[in-house]
Amino acid sequence: MDLFALPPLAALLDLTTQGLLALTALLSPVAGGAAAALAVLLVTVVVRAALIPVGVSQARAERDRARLAPRLRLLRERWGKNPERLQRETLQLYRDAGVSPTAGCLPVLAQAPVVGLLYAVFLHAQVGGHANALLAQTLSGVPLGTSLLAAVTGGTADARTLLLLCVVVAVIAGAGELTRRFLRPAQDPAAPAWTAWIVTTLPFTTAVVALFVPLAAGLYLAVTTVWTFGQRLILRRFYPIE
Repeated sequence: MDLFALPPLAALLDLTTQGLLALTALLSPVAGGAAAALAVLLVTVVVRAALIPVGVSQARAERDRARLAPRLRLLRERWGKNPERLQRETLQLYRDAGVSPTAGCLPVLAQAPVVGLLYAVFLHAQVGGHANALLAQTLSGVPLGTSLLAAVTGGTADARTLLLLCVVVAVIAGAGELTRRFLRPAQDPAAPAWTAWIVTTLPFTTAVVALFVPLAAGLYLAVTTVWTFGQRLILRRFYPIE
């Protein structure tokens, strides 16, 4: 079932498509054939700029959770054999300190609707009862609705397509590696081993997602991952993790 066939989501999809087309037409005199791609990039910048306060909140929460780490270790040592009591005491500690244990998820959750809409826009051949003109838009000759996995499995991946899509994925993976090296929080020695694996691999999950989504959504993900790294690097100076 296509969720975007439901009237509210169909209207939102149509509105998003028309908005991108209008922005593409506005940018065409300057960007030419890359106008649609530039429109996606501008949308990304606007979304990320709007989320700066959320990023500040995330940086503050990371600092506060780092300060609570010694007390959390003591709780695990005391109540490790009583999971229910450990959970209650942990949540109480967060409440007493005024720290949200889920604050780090806010930027991802806030962006999910935008990525989902971009993904849907470039997957639907028809939007609002008419042909989706955005699918005719390209970047360096590669349709914005093309995904790396679909191009490879469908046999339509020429050298230009592979190069451009691989560059997008490489930028995302590179931002993930920089995040892992410079912004990974100190690992709690008392934490389970699987948490270290999650912390190490999480920055690269966006690169995996980029293999499946259309080029337009991949451009959004590439810009937002680079933005996220730069923003967190700057905010770490104001909210250092000791």
